[in-house]
Amino acid sequence: METKKISFFLPNLFTALNMACGFVAILLAFKGEFYKACLFVGVGSIFDLFDGRVARWTGTQSSFGEQFDSLSDLISFGMAPAIIFYTKFLSGYERLGIVLAFIYLLCGALRLARFNVNINKVSSDYFQGLPIPGGALALISYILISLDFNIFNDKYISSIYIFVYSLFLISTIPFFSFKKSEFIQKHKRKVFLLIVLLIALIFVYEEVILFGILNVYALISLVLFLKNRKNVVDDLLDIDE
Repeated sequence: METKKISFFLPNLFTALNMACGFVAILLAFKGEFYKACLFVGVGSIFDLFDGRVARWTGTQSSFGEQFDSLSDLISFGMAPAIIFYTKFLSGYERLGIVLAFIYLLCGALRLARFNVNINKVSSDYFQGLPIPGGALALISYILISLDFNIFNDKYISSIYIFVYSLFLISTIPFFSFKKSEFIQKHKRKVFLLIVLLIALIFVYEEVILFGILNVYALISLVLFLKNRKNVVDDLLDIDE
């Protein structure tokens, strides 16, 4: 009986730790410690990566866990990056800055709600719109690169950037999920080595590598969507009639 209780507790613990990271990131943003705030959002994304997997490994998936995870994601990947980005770039805009930051938060909430509603309808090969952890990482990667390259501190560039990624969240652009990729299945060792290399590069020079990876991924997804728009949109939703 105790083992079963622990099994139910573990995935929710990861979810709670994710939420805690988002909360601490917000507090650090208020202090102007943007680098540390971004790191906590990044650590939160790691906890988020494991909570669902732990639930599946232990056979403890539940509606409660799904809703708790969504609420946690809204704080860590919606509220936290919006506040960090606003504090770093948009506070000088006054009302417009508040609106831009809120638009990202709102789009994140809509993205999570749509995911929960369509969880059994959307093909697992693609994400319908950019997942909110991806949006959060895109925002913190911009903040990190701005600490080294002053051009990214321009308020117009930063405003356009957060607005574009807000739209990515609620778009119907199919972002490849890599879950059932034939290439990955055939080249597991090479892909594993590539992932290890990318992680090592992120640890060495996270300001550039993380920003580059996320924006190349978003750009490729957008280009493929525009190129194959008619076919992809028709195949994106696998809805039983």
